[in-house]
Amino acid sequence: MSLTARRATILALLAALMAATRLHHFAAIPDASWAVFFIGGFYLAGWQRWAFPALMALAVAVDWFVITSQGLSFWSHYCVSPAYWCLVPAYFALWAGGGLLRRHLSASAPVAIGQLVVALVASVAVCHLLAQGSFYWISASVADPTLAGWWKNYSDWLLPYMRTAAMYVGAAAMAHVLLTRVLPKPATGARPLHAD
Repeated sequence: MSLTARRATILALLAALMAATRLHHFAAIPDASWAVFFIGGFYLAGWQRWAFPALMALAVAVDWFVITSQGLSFWSHYCVSPAYWCLVPAYFALWAGGGLLRRHLSASAPVAIGQLVVALVASVAVCHLLAQGSFYWISASVADPTLAGWWKNYSDWLLPYMRTAAMYVGAAAMAHVLLTRVLPKPATGARPLHAD
């Protein structure tokens, strides 16, 4: 399979995963959006100029669909304040974390696992800082924001977001290992699955 075909397949899978879980169609399945952007940064760095905006547009479209299908106005929904647009840099922090991991990934499995953990934890922490922080400080949903209140909110929600992202990224990492060991080795001169 060519690099372009691999990237197209990965992009399609990531888009489908995000759409299915962001809709909350299956209540027991948590939203994979944060993991999707991290994984996208790892595999789709060469397509960043249009793959990141395409996934971002999909996220907004799903949110619009969910909100308006409940008979509510998208623009007056409490989640869609000026802070909503801070999801762009927040999600890009995840994308950048995946891209940094790809560029510096070690060939040693134990080191690579450590790099994955550090990249994911740092990316999720920054994403949460931007997404939650902007909602807390910019939106009108918090009547009397305080530094202590912000910190409690940030720390209360960080672990659940981290756990969900780690679940999906861990599954993707296992699939990567399985596919790279099961699939035939690329011919000489072929590029690996995560190359630019």
